[in-house]
This record gives sequence, C-alpha cells and structure tokens, in this order.
Amino acid sequence: MSVCCGVECVVCIGFTRWLWKRCTYIGSNDSATWISATPEEFSPIPRICRIILAVYEPDLRNPQYSPTGGYDLNPDHIIKRITYQQTLGHAPPYLIYADHPNRQIVLAIRGLNLVKESDYKLLLDNRLGRQMFDGGYVHHGLLKSATWLLNQESDTLKSLWISTGKSYKMIFAGHSLGSGVAALLAIIVVNHRDKLGGIPRDLVRCYAVAPARCMSLNLAVKYADVIHSVILQDDFLPRTATPLEDIFKSLLCLPCLMFLICLRDTFIPEERKLRDPRRLYAPGRMYHIVERKFCRCGRFPPQVRTAIPVEGRFEHIVLSCHATSDHGIVWIEREAEKALQRMKEECGMDAVTSPPRVQRIHRMQTIEMEHKDALERAVSLNVPHAVPTKEDVGMDEEVDVEQEGSREEDIPVEEVSSSTHFKSTEERTNWNELVAKLLKMSENGDLLLKDKTVSK
Repeated sequence: MSVCCGVECVVCIGFTRWLWKRCTYIGSNDSATWISATPEEFSPIPRICRIILAVYEPDLRNPQYSPTGGYDLNPDHIIKRITYQQTLGHAPPYLIYADHPNRQIVLAIRGLNLVKESDYKLLLDNRLGRQMFDGGYVHHGLLKSATWLLNQESDTLKSLWISTGKSYKMIFAGHSLGSGVAALLAIIVVNHRDKLGGIPRDLVRCYAVAPARCMSLNLAVKYADVIHSVILQDDFLPRTATPLEDIFKSLLCLPCLMFLICLRDTFIPEERKLRDPRRLYAPGRMYHIVERKFCRCGRFPPQVRTAIPVEGRFEHIVLSCHATSDHGIVWIEREAEKALQRMKEECGMDAVTSPPRVQRIHRMQTIEMEHKDALERAVSLNVPHAVPTKEDVGMDEEVDVEQEGSREEDIPVEEVSSSTHFKSTEERTNWNELVAKLLKMSENGDLLLKDKTVSK
C-alpha cells in the first residue's frame, strides 16, 4: 500500500510540475534569443498572406477582407483558380497568380476546411517513419498531394516562367494544411528543377504561413534558404509535436492525451528527440510575430524575430486562449502588416524607401552564415543526415532522390541514422517513378495498380 501511495505521489508531483511549467510558458519564450527581422526580408510576407487569403474569397472583385497594407490583388492577373471539385480531394484549392509589379509567380494554397472530408484524409494519411524523401522523413499525405499538384501544374508554371524571360521568382505559399503542401512542393521543385524549365534554386521560395509539421529536422534546416515559416505568437499547429492522427484519435479522452504528453515532455530528453529521424518539424527559417507579453492584457505593437533554430524548434504547446485565433490567416495578415510598418518606422523608412545596398548585402551574408551555422549545429547534435555534401554546396547540381517512396518498415531506424545523406551514385529516381510510388501505395504499403483517372 505504501509503495502504491509513493508512486501516486511521484506521478502527481511530476504532473503538477509539468502543468505549472506549461501554464507559465508563453509564446514569446520560443524566440526570446532570436534577432529582429529586417524590413526588407519581411516585406513580402504581408503581400503573400493577401494572395493566400484570396483563395478563401468567393468573389475576388468584391473581397470580404479588405487589404490592410494597401496591397490589392488584381483579379485580371490570376492565371488559374482551382476548387475542390477540380482537385477531386487530391489537394486543397489553390490559385496561380502573376505578380508582375514584384516579378513573381505565386502558387497559393488554402488551409484546412473543417467541413471537407478530403482535407482530413489528406492530413491523417501518415505514420511516423512511413515516407522517406531526400535523406529524411516527410508527411506522406502532404508529399502525395504536393506531387499530384506539381504533376498537374508543372506545364503551366513552366510556360509562365519562360514567358517572363526566366527572371521571375517562383513562389509557393500556403496556410495551415496548405503550408505543408507548399513546403514539400518547394522541396520537390528544388530536386526536380527540370520540371519547371531548369529554374535555379535561388529563384524558388516558399512561404509557409502557420505551418504544419511536415518534415524531419535535417530537411527543415537544409532547406532554410528556400522555405520561410511565419508563426503568429501562440499558434498551436507549429507546436503540435504529437502526430495529428493520434490527436484526432484521442479527442474523446483528452486527459489521457495530456497525461501521455506530460510523460513525454518530462522523461524524454531533448537529445533523444533530436536524434529521432522520424520526428517531424515546422520547416525552414522561422519568422515569429510576437505581440503579447506575460501577465499583460491586450495586443502590443508586434515585433518579428527570426532564426534557423535546431534545438527548441517550437516544441511546446502554449496554453493560451489565443492558440487557435493566432492560427487564422486574417489575423496573421493584419499583424504582419502592422509589424512591417513598425519596422519601417524604426528604421526611418517609408513605404517606398529601401535600405542602402551595402546594408542589403550585409544582411544577405548574415542569412547565409546563419544557415551554415544551423547546419553545423545540427551536425554537432548528431541529428541524422545533417552532414552537408558536395550536392548541398553546389546549388545548381541535381540531388539524388533514389530513396524516395521508401518506408520505415523496409529500413530500420538504426540503419537510417547511420546511413549517408546522399548516395554517391549519379542515378536518381525520375519523375514518373516518383509519381508511381506515391500514387500506387496502398494503406498497408503494398503497390497496387489504380485507375489511371487518378492522375487526371
């Protein structure tokens, strides 16, 4: 009896300690040591949010949400707009927009629709360690959706980019569920640039707004020069380390879920989490919009902090009444515009003035150095597959994706952790093989022949 009482006391003390730490943990703690973003690097984000918001609009000529920063999307420059009826559940709705003033081609993807069963199927089509890609692990359902989307729109994007003289940037943007699709789509394009006419890596960008955790840590750090994630204060989705399929299964027993999360956070060391190659993270470089303070009511003038974190990459859910409201694209767009205007005022700039060229060059060098330091930090922490190779240094060379479509059932975790980042052979999976592997994989991992209309 005394032993049982002792065990109960230990469990209660441990849970109380965890609960106290969670109740006093605020969203700004995640980026407390980060540097402030500059107006130039953050300036595209409010505009990209406006383009993503256009996917939600039923009538673009009479928008429900008026632009806060004076940037208004031109409906005449929309090349294509795809709805749920046209995607057939393979991807969320999206649009392709030619932003001529900013010399960009933007593919924007909307987020989760709470009343669409196809979105839930896409989100839950995953198991930890099921899908390998480019030497790391990714979310299977989101990769499958990204592959289908590129297969559908590669000709359109390629012709657009060539028609602009191959000088426009190719922007992939998404919100919530769409952010995961956009991030993996950007990775696929970087690895298969021939699908878009051989577009250089430095012309490919992805803006993941309120991002889903969709790739392993080595990929999140490796592609930090391509993918930029935007997070508003206490947003829950980038912090949800527990697989989403487990959360949905546990909705009827939230105390059980909280208890399991408590045990994990209390007894699993950070080093072990980092060495798990199957664990998924929010992608790329992080831009954290902070606007609330501890024990202070109301919103304050927002500030933006940025970094490429390795350890502590938004690992803990914030117990806040704003955890869900901060996920909304409308709030993110408004607060991002406020933060941009504040940064310009602090720098003594107006909406037209740009920083001196020397300052821009210095910031670009700093960003490159931060990316290199993040890769080195990942290597020092023994993050699997974090060692950069010659292919990583030469940005214009093709990377090997021969292991795409592999599953954790076929390759043990220990074997994966000790393997090299890329194979030395020049052979790599071509596009048709990649599509076949993803679209023909059944729930149990066997390859089945499906109706050819799936890819149409």
